[in-house]
Amino acid sequence: MKYKSQKVAYWFFALCMLLFSLQIVYGFIMGFDRIGIQGLHEIIPFNVARAVHTNLLVVWLLTGFMGAAYYIIPEEAQRELISVKWAYVQLISLAIVGVVTIIGFHFNHWEGRKFLEIPRELDYLVVINVLLFLFIILGTLYKGKRQTTTALVLTMGLFFAALLYIPGMIWFDSQVMDSFFRWWVVHLWVEGVWELIMGGILSFLLIKLTGVDREVIEKWLYVIVGLTFLSGVLGTGHHYYYIGVNKIWLIVGGIFSALEPLAFLAMALFAVNMYRKGEKSHPNKIALFWTIGSAIVSFVGAGLLGFAHTLPQTNLYTHGTLVTAMHAHYAFWGAYAMIVLAMISYALPNLTGRKRYETTQGMMAFWLSNIGILGMTVAFGVAGVAQVYMERKMKMDFMVVQSEISIHFVVLLICATMFTIGIGLFIFDFIKYGRPTDEALDTDNQGHNVNGYKIDGNVIENLTGTSEKKGKTMI
Repeated sequence: MKYKSQKVAYWFFALCMLLFSLQIVYGFIMGFDRIGIQGLHEIIPFNVARAVHTNLLVVWLLTGFMGAAYYIIPEEAQRELISVKWAYVQLISLAIVGVVTIIGFHFNHWEGRKFLEIPRELDYLVVINVLLFLFIILGTLYKGKRQTTTALVLTMGLFFAALLYIPGMIWFDSQVMDSFFRWWVVHLWVEGVWELIMGGILSFLLIKLTGVDREVIEKWLYVIVGLTFLSGVLGTGHHYYYIGVNKIWLIVGGIFSALEPLAFLAMALFAVNMYRKGEKSHPNKIALFWTIGSAIVSFVGAGLLGFAHTLPQTNLYTHGTLVTAMHAHYAFWGAYAMIVLAMISYALPNLTGRKRYETTQGMMAFWLSNIGILGMTVAFGVAGVAQVYMERKMKMDFMVVQSEISIHFVVLLICATMFTIGIGLFIFDFIKYGRPTDEALDTDNQGHNVNGYKIDGNVIENLTGTSEKKGKTMI
């Protein structure tokens, strides 16, 4: 790392891993519930498990984005964060909000709005927390030596994510109006401003990992931003028809939703193209795998699978079925989870000084989690198609259909176990890195490291006079 304040990112990543683990636990509770194993049903009903599972997804991803910002912005602005103390205050308050929310769900304390179940009084604490975060980030950028496109796109995504949380806090007596503005949060986050966050992180990682000129990489960001706003904003309309809004939105939403894969295709082509143009072979292959994988999997999950079922002719049958779950799981994994894991994989060696590149655990984590989530996606897809046919075509009762397709959840649980082993290995690797240390600080402008080393070509020369071959781990 280049700046001491970047150590803040580590603790956001640690909280991120804890929340991710909890999300997986609640996913298993739902999975077992679907195949009839309901030992916990009296304590944790399905609706509680679902609310916790989906809200933890949002919280751990936002925590990961914040950690990424606290790592990236100092390097891009070329200065320390304006306040490390307030960054830790923000982290603690975010953790408190998350814990109180989860506990509240178990006592049926929520608003009851899907994906936005967080109680109203905690909404205000979230707003204060995010405002503090933005104050630190924007203040650091403002006082920095430079403002790069990468930093500005990342910050713009984070700022609009905060701004778009407000429509979800407005109270409406009309169910139609309430649902209309709820989609401003739910859809415009994941298929709008979060794509900007992903683009910013992707740009930073590709600059660091491939050695391609910053100007070349950042030109792609303008294309991604343009495609994101073109397709994401009006593409939200494919949800409107089902909440009672004018039928024209079915057409508008369908057309622009069909354009949404273009932004993700641009990201995939962008990442692969930059990798091929790479002028250096970065030793952190695990971070590179997660980075390139994120761009490719997001195109398949968010782009192709989204396109496959949001066309009006198809969506009339698939809307609200397990086909949606198929698309959602692979899209969130590729577009957002993988980019957070890529950022963590890149940052950990720099924060801790432990250059544990290409560890067996790290590579197994990548392949097991990706094979597992692919199997889960297929299981959801097969179950969803069967559900659509039996419910929408054969007019069978909903609960009868759920019983008929329960066998697919057995397959899903097997694949989820593989996925969990992969994530478990990733977390194990995270723990083995240890805590960040000041001795991991990078060199200054004269090439002198704070722990007494000077880097010269392929030799790391200790200032006492002895020399070591470059590549040896310094801790």
